[in-house]
Amino acid sequence: MYANNTRQGGGMGSGSGGAMTADRVGSEGGIVGVDVGGTFTDLILIYPQAKNGAGVRIAKVPTTPDNQAFGVLAALDAAHGATGADLAGLGAIIHGTTATTNALLERKIARCGLITTRGFRDVLELGRRTRPKPYGLTGQFVPLIPRELRIEVDERMDAEGRVVRPLDEAGFSAAVRHLIAAGAEALVIHFLHSYINPAHEQRAAELARGLWPNSHVTAGHAVLAEYREYERGVTATINAAIQPVLARYLGRLGQELTQRGYRRELLVMQGNGGTVAASIVAEAAVNTVMSGPASGVMAAAYTARAAGIADVVTYDMGGTSTDVGLIRGGLPEVSSELELEYAMPVHVPMVDVHTIGAGGGSLAWIDDAGLLRVGPESAGARPGPICYGRGGTRPTITDADLVLGRLDPAKLLAVDRQVSLEQVRQAIGEQIGQPLGLDVEGAAAAIVRIADDRMAGAIRMVSLARGHDPRDFVLFAFGGAGPLHAAALAAELGIPRLLIPARPGITNALGCIVADLRHDFVNTLNKPLDRVDMADVHRVLAEQVARGKETIQREGVAVEGYEIVHGADMQFQGQSHLMSVPIGRGDIDRAELQSVFERAYWQRFAVELPEIKAVLVNLHTAVIGKRRPVPLETLVDPKLRKRSVAEAETGRRKVWFAGSWRDTPIYRREFLPLGPGLAGPAIVEQLDTTIVIPPGATGETDRFGNLVVSVPAAGRA
Repeated sequence: MYANNTRQGGGMGSGSGGAMTADRVGSEGGIVGVDVGGTFTDLILIYPQAKNGAGVRIAKVPTTPDNQAFGVLAALDAAHGATGADLAGLGAIIHGTTATTNALLERKIARCGLITTRGFRDVLELGRRTRPKPYGLTGQFVPLIPRELRIEVDERMDAEGRVVRPLDEAGFSAAVRHLIAAGAEALVIHFLHSYINPAHEQRAAELARGLWPNSHVTAGHAVLAEYREYERGVTATINAAIQPVLARYLGRLGQELTQRGYRRELLVMQGNGGTVAASIVAEAAVNTVMSGPASGVMAAAYTARAAGIADVVTYDMGGTSTDVGLIRGGLPEVSSELELEYAMPVHVPMVDVHTIGAGGGSLAWIDDAGLLRVGPESAGARPGPICYGRGGTRPTITDADLVLGRLDPAKLLAVDRQVSLEQVRQAIGEQIGQPLGLDVEGAAAAIVRIADDRMAGAIRMVSLARGHDPRDFVLFAFGGAGPLHAAALAAELGIPRLLIPARPGITNALGCIVADLRHDFVNTLNKPLDRVDMADVHRVLAEQVARGKETIQREGVAVEGYEIVHGADMQFQGQSHLMSVPIGRGDIDRAELQSVFERAYWQRFAVELPEIKAVLVNLHTAVIGKRRPVPLETLVDPKLRKRSVAEAETGRRKVWFAGSWRDTPIYRREFLPLGPGLAGPAIVEQLDTTIVIPPGATGETDRFGNLVVSVPAAGRA
């Protein structure tokens, strides 16, 4: 028997109402995409009907961590210039936010209560027998909900969905009142086997909403309808813990936008790369975790497809962290097994992004063993790198890039107080160079090298560790700092080409604009493949497609077509780890499904297990509503292009390459002509980033404004 349940993202939750109408998504007026990062808030405003770059405005302002809404409003004002933001004329604002991710990581969450099946009060704390630290007997873990706010009630379903013990409604209502009296702001209802029969959870939620003082009531099956009570319970708890945080933040931002004349629905990016109306997003707040990184991957997929490139490794280096992901066949990899930190699995569909603490603001430091470390601690937006003049005193990757001549001190963004290059050199020399016995250039180069090695390791995690050869991919480099380091990473990994988009520093914001509608569905079967009725498989996949299309049509957002992506979660019998495999079509037969799984298993582990049965655990389908495309040509103004690369040169300066200073030409990105002709060493500058072209590398500009760089096959620049 299978569980006919839904896991959705990219639009609105099932049956939640509040459908978005077509005029909310930019059918008229300008479209704004805004992404809040750890250091900067990036914004792009596009008027799709305009041509030759005249309809594009961008802004990059410091993030305001205490209230991200202030940074969003400042970016809107900056994009509109001295006239201020004319929000009444905008067709849509789509927002990628780190509010929920940061709230979880910093534990700035709501006080939650949990009501669960008797005997399962400690599921969230027992977990999966793992340890915070793999070695030794030390370490601690604090669950999101303390034990005194976890209450048991009488009810029980068996694994087939049959009622073993009816719900004690009086006991449940008493538990709700107890949690209200204890000061809980959000409630989680998590009953055993609700994924296969949610009747008790549905009735409990009905009772709770009649008593709870606000709308923050989460029923586990409505967020995640899969087996495994621990992962389902944690995901539901995360949803409840960040619901009030997200609701308050979007409420403040929405109020400010309304006061400034904005009359349409604010849209919010989700972790699966889709968008949802702000009025309903808090119902499934967990879907907004990793919203920012997802938008960057969506922009990369969109841009690479337009350029005719199907397989891409995305590399987004910002001010605080680096995010890497994989795009195959033009589609981003999506996973439902993100673990945000120890014992915090988030089992909803999300663009599969691996994050490390290495960004432009990552601090360089010497550990107790006398070794150089870079990150994960960051200078953040405040005080930031030393060169920003906001009080920072500890060297960062950005400071090292500046000392090596890769950055122009006169063109740094968001500098509060001018800091001399000599002051930055002195700090790196004293704090890093002297302990290591290096001169200033050697110390700065060591900082960059360590950072590059960490980021190359992250790319190996999403490629080699999963059976993919990075040499078969193009490295898509973006973020404010990504193009500075991309060529070195490509040389390290043997990646032959880089693709640097027209606006690298605001690619995440662009992703908000180009994101399609997306809904994900899952059904649990959990049977050995040789016992599965394939007619059931075909019917389930067909139902998922139909429900996805119906939901998109109900939203009222104009789409130009649908893209259907089927997949299955499988394992060999006796294993606990699931492997997601793609299914090419909805009428796949048993032999094909077995073959797809065995090939994927071999590609990942180089192991064959013909004597063990394969188990089909879940079937899932993504229904993607393709929105009207945004013309990438509007991002560049062809009138600025010069006739030759030589004419695009704006000056020269000394830049450190491979252990020595090289006299290096500086080019303005907007001036570069179409076609080849760019040769390293070279520095290419634009408002939102700086691109390093090492000796031996060559570059050419395509019609979308992308810079395609061919990197030498061996050695590091």
